[in-house]
Amino acid sequence: MRVLLVYPELPVSFWSLQESCNLLGRKTLLPPLGLLTVGALLPREWELRLVDLNARKLTGADWDWADLVMLSGMIIQQQGIRQCLQAARERGKITVVGGPYASTLPHEVLEAGPDFLIRGEGEVAIPIFLSHLRAGKTGGVIEADRRPEMAESPVPRYDLLHLDDYLTMSLQTSRGCPFDCDFCDIVNLYGRVPRYKTPGQVIEELETLYRLGWRKVVFISDDNFIGNKDHARAILARVRPWMKDHGHPFGFWTQTSVNLGQDLEMIDLLTDANFGYVFLGVETPETDLLTRTRKYQNLRRPLGESLGAINANGLTLIASFIIGFDQEQPGTGQRICQFVEDNSIPLVMLNLLQPLPNTRLWDRLREEGRLLDASLSGDSCDLDLIYRPTRPREEVLSEYVRAIEYMYEPSRFLSRAYRYYRKMRPTRRALGIHQDDATRPRQSASRRRRGAKDWPAFFKLLWRQGVQPPYRWQFWKQLWGMRRHNPSRLTSYLICCGMGENLFALSKTLLARWAAVQKSGGR
Repeated sequence: MRVLLVYPELPVSFWSLQESCNLLGRKTLLPPLGLLTVGALLPREWELRLVDLNARKLTGADWDWADLVMLSGMIIQQQGIRQCLQAARERGKITVVGGPYASTLPHEVLEAGPDFLIRGEGEVAIPIFLSHLRAGKTGGVIEADRRPEMAESPVPRYDLLHLDDYLTMSLQTSRGCPFDCDFCDIVNLYGRVPRYKTPGQVIEELETLYRLGWRKVVFISDDNFIGNKDHARAILARVRPWMKDHGHPFGFWTQTSVNLGQDLEMIDLLTDANFGYVFLGVETPETDLLTRTRKYQNLRRPLGESLGAINANGLTLIASFIIGFDQEQPGTGQRICQFVEDNSIPLVMLNLLQPLPNTRLWDRLREEGRLLDASLSGDSCDLDLIYRPTRPREEVLSEYVRAIEYMYEPSRFLSRAYRYYRKMRPTRRALGIHQDDATRPRQSASRRRRGAKDWPAFFKLLWRQGVQPPYRWQFWKQLWGMRRHNPSRLTSYLICCGMGENLFALSKTLLARWAAVQKSGGR
């Protein structure tokens, strides 16, 4: 059997990071980890070919080669899924669709006409699908009847990737989240009781990436890496010596809850294992809204105190906020902007509230008759609302756009980045803390070669921020200030400056969309 694994294109969003990809000569941010895991669950004798449409195009030869086409994607990829299904049907291919979109809105996917639709996690569902194929069945809905233990999850088929297409690799150590926020669908998809891979499984996946030649960032894609701190410590206890033994080949990003800022020991363990970035949901600086949305973990200590501890102790945070909550008062956008400025947070993801099916928020809005007859895009940057907010729609959208314009303005962004890295403690090496060799990565030949490959990106950044724009003098002044006052964080600061290019581009895109909406009189 020849299987074509297809991952549809993602629309432009915060997570596109296309400008960073362009600077570093990469095509897209992350590989489709779900499809790579599905590939590992299929019979080893089958031939597999992966086409990630965010990096490459499907060719006639790909279609001709395939017997079976398997698709996976999120709600935001719904248009791409429909287009791929239509193309596959026109060529008479057997089609299978799974992933978050198929699990959450199966009726919509079925309308697009796949032969098989898979709901639930692949470790359970794929064996059922294979048994249906062996029995000669030609279609149907396959539902996983349980949530698998992560010990059942195989090493993803990273060998199917063109590694040079990607800015980062992806690896998952757990599924599920112990929290139950009003607007989040993770509990519905993966459960409230987290399940974990063993430390040995995680090391095996790192070994696989290492053998394939990957030497850059690995994104630990858990919804909350510290949801169970004992699990996180066990993983980090194995990762640290592994990194030392292999010459520190990877840097790590992950997602955590804000209460990371209340655990300095955990922050230290993360930085010691070469974790550099954490994405976390701040959502709003307004405590009454956090209470209404059941975001209780953000209320245990003042938010600024928690975020400041993460900053000061060596991690770069990417903070997510939402506009559009019920009972939100006028000026929320401005208050978010002020909070971001007060805490010098350079990397900010600002979202419009997207009610998601099977969440407490969705159910409440439906009961109150406030869900509109509009298609759910899954795009938190989509300048539309599929529900009636508790304040005027125009006010919510206008505040969102104005906040984007304010926070993503280059000069303000650079100022926040400078303040953020000035406050960060120096690196372990600069502080002279040498508990073991793991704190002093050697400059191996391969590391020096990787550094040389980054020089073109550095010169592109100098051109974009130090030569072309009107804020170029600010760029050079701050560069000198970092070199003088916190030199061990200069590289991290420059990487953050480069990531700002994504925000500048996204701001232009959203402002153009907003101008078009205003010109047309709204939707």
